[in-house]
Amino acid sequence: MIPVEVVNSFLVSTGKEFVILLKSKVDERTLPISIGQLEAQSIAIALNNLPFPRPLTHDLFKNVLTEIDCTLTSAIINDLTDETFYARLIIEFNGETREIDSRPSDAIAMALRFDAPIFVDEKVMDTAGVVVSEQSDDTEPDEEESNDTELSPLETLQKQLEKAIKEERYEDAAKIRDEINRMN
Repeated sequence: MIPVEVVNSFLVSTGKEFVILLKSKVDERTLPISIGQLEAQSIAIALNNLPFPRPLTHDLFKNVLTEIDCTLTSAIINDLTDETFYARLIIEFNGETREIDSRPSDAIAMALRFDAPIFVDEKVMDTAGVVVSEQSDDTEPDEEESNDTELSPLETLQKQLEKAIKEERYEDAAKIRDEINRMN
């Protein structure tokens, strides 16, 4: 399992969906995952410790688990099948460890609220992880630095666009194209 952290600054809109980046703590890879707007909002609220007058859904779920002496110990992005990510919540309850199926966005939102670690299965990171270079806007990449293993966010999106078109996923391609246009 690879420990990761949520990269808040790369929560970017692609139309009605958002992309959240999970940065590996052990290497330079990052896992991009498309999530819905409400989940993105919930994650942003948890990342920024924003108070709300009433509990939101993930806050309510945390409150219920805490009230019954249940602890979320970690969240794991454990599978990728047919372009869909799967996750598990690892919970301690009455001295037993239990695993609960979850969407990755919900697992991330809950882990942030419990201050629990987030992990990505090695096979998932090998399949979908990318290396994102973090260059400042005023510098140009050297010829030697610009290769397939270290891509800027724009280059990453362009590669994803090419792949989506090649695989005839035109709806995804349109979303990626729109995000590229917003970045230019």
